[in-house]
Amino acid sequence: MVQIAVLVVLSLVTFTIGYLGYSRYLAGFVELDDEKETPAHKYEDGQEYVPAKKPVLLGHHYSSIAGGAPIVGPITAGAAFGWLPAILWIAIGNPLFGAVHDFMSLSASVRHEGKSIGYIIGEYVGKRGKDMLLWFAFLTIILVIAVFALVVAVVFNAFPSSATASAIYIALALVFGVYLYQLDLPFLPGAVAFVAMVFAGVWVGLQYPIAMVASESTAPDVIVLLGSASSWDWLPLASSLGANVAAWVPVVCIYGFIASVLPVWVLLQPRDFLTSSLLYVGVGGMLLGILVATGISLFGGGFSVVYDGTTYTSLETSLPAFTGFTSALGPIFPFLFVTIACGTISGFHSLVSSGTSAKQLNKETDARAIGYGAMLGEGLLATTAVSALAIVGVTSWQGGGIVGALANFPVGGAIMLGAGFGIPTAAGAAFIGLVFVSFLLTSTDTAVRLGRYMMDEIVGVPESGAGEFATNKYANAGILQVIPAYLLVGSGTWSSLWPLFGGANQTLAALALLAATLWLANWDEKKQLISTGLPMALMLVITVTALLWIGLYRAPLAFLGATDLASQISFAIQSIISLVLVGLAVSVAWMGYKNIRNVRDSYTGAVTSDD
Repeated sequence: MVQIAVLVVLSLVTFTIGYLGYSRYLAGFVELDDEKETPAHKYEDGQEYVPAKKPVLLGHHYSSIAGGAPIVGPITAGAAFGWLPAILWIAIGNPLFGAVHDFMSLSASVRHEGKSIGYIIGEYVGKRGKDMLLWFAFLTIILVIAVFALVVAVVFNAFPSSATASAIYIALALVFGVYLYQLDLPFLPGAVAFVAMVFAGVWVGLQYPIAMVASESTAPDVIVLLGSASSWDWLPLASSLGANVAAWVPVVCIYGFIASVLPVWVLLQPRDFLTSSLLYVGVGGMLLGILVATGISLFGGGFSVVYDGTTYTSLETSLPAFTGFTSALGPIFPFLFVTIACGTISGFHSLVSSGTSAKQLNKETDARAIGYGAMLGEGLLATTAVSALAIVGVTSWQGGGIVGALANFPVGGAIMLGAGFGIPTAAGAAFIGLVFVSFLLTSTDTAVRLGRYMMDEIVGVPESGAGEFATNKYANAGILQVIPAYLLVGSGTWSSLWPLFGGANQTLAALALLAATLWLANWDEKKQLISTGLPMALMLVITVTALLWIGLYRAPLAFLGATDLASQISFAIQSIISLVLVGLAVSVAWMGYKNIRNVRDSYTGAVTSDD
């Protein structure tokens, strides 16, 4: 067995080297300059373009990118292949792939008037390439909303106290927004007071947990809002995941719709800053708990943590380091990388970087901490997820990766907090559950907002009734995004969407790196393209291989083995979507390659050919 601290130290060392060294180089490489006016100031409108203080924007950005995937993905991959491949890909890939991806997406967007990666690609390869990427991103956004809405509902069901605390901190965020932007009161004392109230809300949640409907497993102290489950068993998902989960899903979808159409200062900016306080304390507390407990053991001390009848006297791995090159997920290449997804690199982050964060960046140099640094923070979150799995050691669970993550992450986190600081495990598990749901909610409504931006760029200036409908923020967020996402979840096929989500998300990351590479290639012939081009090429190979595996092997094989028409239709759709995504990605990549080749050849005076 290996001390869990080894996993944490490995990530801390590589992340520190990456931030102090590589991010400084990249900041100079793209010539960040505080004398340049950022889009947030140039187009300030009080709605979307609003300059934000660095800690506020860092909180928003980190909260938005740190969703459920960097917990679910690493735990699922670790259970399939062992903790060693998972932690190595996180520790090495994050600073060289993911953090570069986020930083370059943010920097490129700032230099292109706060526009999206689709717009940037369109600048260099034309409208067709732009529209193909934007449709790719828009479809990915719907998958994100569907998956995250369900995860939030599952968390609320597992930890009813988190539902209460979430409602409290959303209300506090609304008041904090008025405090900052309407009353223009001092930031620091307000931040301290409101953060304190957020943690007080955690205590209130523990005292007064809530559920939408009651079932046989509902604890007697839980406040039930809509009565017995028997009255709500007609809801989609009720038969498979329970009526309470089924009732929470539409509530989360409605929340995502409302939050996405409000001006950013009303909820998004203040809420994400307050949420980030939970994230910093939760993730930092887990990591520090591991190091403190390890130090206690090294100096001859000891601890004893009991959870659900099991006693832990050391923080060591109880999971094999490596379990084999194949698993139920498929071969380790490419499915280790696609499954871990956001813990190392995520295309969704490029939508956040070039969608909301670029419109709020106060100074160009803030991009280093917000782009590169926040992604390292997500890598630390993924490290805690692998560590929690390695401690608990449960690799098989009923309900798939999401339920498994809920079983491992809060429990493992509670053991870390109990070992390091003596926090009771029941309270620790509830708190980590609250941390989990806080960034799930922020990612959900941020995704809906980003989907609006994608459609605005696809349509451009509306020239028809359909165009006006698609760009209307209420119709876009509700009818074009939230309703389709709910139908996907309500169909009960959400688990089959996860591989597609991972493949689409990672392919989008490759295309975002392509956008950055195009920007650099067209900027100056002296700009090296290795920092973005090499990760782009590797991710494209990984993701196209995964999607082809799903589209040409896994889904068709499952189709042949299915015994009912509904399953056959589902597997057929999975195969078609996978192959369509491959076609879109390869087409955009080929357009980008031709542009880079032509531009670089024109610098040298070489004759180019399209053959």
